[in-house]
Amino acid sequence: QVQLVESGGGLVQAGGSLRLSCAASGRTFSLYFMGWFRQAPGKSREFLTGIRRSGGDTYYADSVKGRFTISRDNAKNTVYLQMNSLKPEDTAVYYCVAGERDYDYDYWGQGTQVTVSS
Repeated sequence: QVQLVESGGGLVQAGGSLRLSCAASGRTFSLYFMGWFRQAPGKSREFLTGIRRSGGDTYYADSVKGRFTISRDNAKNTVYLQMNSLKPEDTAVYYCVAGERDYDYDYWGQGTQVTVSS
């Protein structure tokens, strides 16, 4: 099992940037697929991006492609989400997920709030 703790959320103006971090503890981090979801008020949870266990293959939803970048540092047991060119519609709670297989979402963090002002 793995425990996930997100950090780095906050308030930013439109056009700005934030970097979210997700620190993992428990079993060997490199064994897990990692990803990020978000949930805006009144909307369903949206899968944004994932990175395979090897770190060599990533996926992005159309809504964030070209603006967000996922990366992982297996030595630090951490996955990152670099968010650039933020828009008010990016306002949401962002969740880190880990899976025992690629694109499984077995474990979830508690979420971190991102608010983008216009």
